[in-house]
Amino acid sequence: MKSTQSSAKGSGSAAETNDRFTAEEREAMKERAKELKTARRSPRGAKADAEGEVLAKIAEMPEADRVLAERVHDIVRTSAPNLTPRLWYGMPAYAKNGKVLCFFQSAQKFKSRYATLGFSDQAALDDGSMWPTAYALAELSAAEEERISALVRQAAG
Repeated sequence: MKSTQSSAKGSGSAAETNDRFTAEEREAMKERAKELKTARRSPRGAKADAEGEVLAKIAEMPEADRVLAERVHDIVRTSAPNLTPRLWYGMPAYAKNGKVLCFFQSAQKFKSRYATLGFSDQAALDDGSMWPTAYALAELSAAEEERISALVRQAAG
């Protein structure tokens, strides 16, 4: 006799699953899947164009985000030249030994009020038992640029 019970794994419909994520989140997941597929198919030496991909993604951003992203890119590349630029969920990111340390998220990416400079748990930013891992970016003055530079250097260890 066959069991008429269905597994819990297949109980949710595609519509229910899609309602759990915004369109922006689904798009970011698709971009990440594409990045992983490209990385698997590319030979190890093909990573040289990763910076070109980051710069192309920055060039696609609306002007306000693009200006911030270009400046953050320059600051990161100058402050921690050992970090490797790459895309991460469709965002410019910077990695050390293949692990993302920091990333730039444009305000437009998730229809946010401001752009964000974020740091992963791989970043060495620990300060006691509580510290920030993301910073809102509205504009960059010399003081903010110096703060970003210091954070990136600290994150890179």
